[in-house]
Amino acid sequence: MVLRIGDLLVRQGVLTEQQVEDILTEQRAVGRPFGELAERLFGVSSRDVERAWAEQYAQITGEFNLHGVKFEAEALATVTPRQAWQFRLLPVRYSGDELTVCTTRDHLARALRFVGWKIENPCHFVISSPEELAQMLMKHYPLAGATVGMVTGKTISAV
Repeated sequence: MVLRIGDLLVRQGVLTEQQVEDILTEQRAVGRPFGELAERLFGVSSRDVERAWAEQYAQITGEFNLHGVKFEAEALATVTPRQAWQFRLLPVRYSGDELTVCTTRDHLARALRFVGWKIENPCHFVISSPEELAQMLMKHYPLAGATVGMVTGKTISAV
């Protein structure tokens, strides 16, 4: 079962159940997105809304396995290595004119904003684990100084 954004914000401790009900009442009256109303009515940060939305999206799509995927050169050419690492995204392939782009749950909102202004084609996002995305970025977009820890948030200390 996919949880609603309000339920996810309650689970995160950002909203109470009563606040969610208040937002839903307002939403029925004005027809605005839940996250927008949560920000306006209760001061919920856009970051908290994005985190809940990304979690919901990941629940819907499931995790995408990058190993064994054939990456298309045309798709990979849509971004530079610096952009791929900066926005933690990996173009995979085209299906018609739609580009499949992989990122992680934590980087979904930022990757979405980036493709919105950079890539002209419609994009479909898939979610992978940070470790898999980092491995594939290193393979397809080698960049001096780039490490797996940049994507996973884990640093490997020297022994």
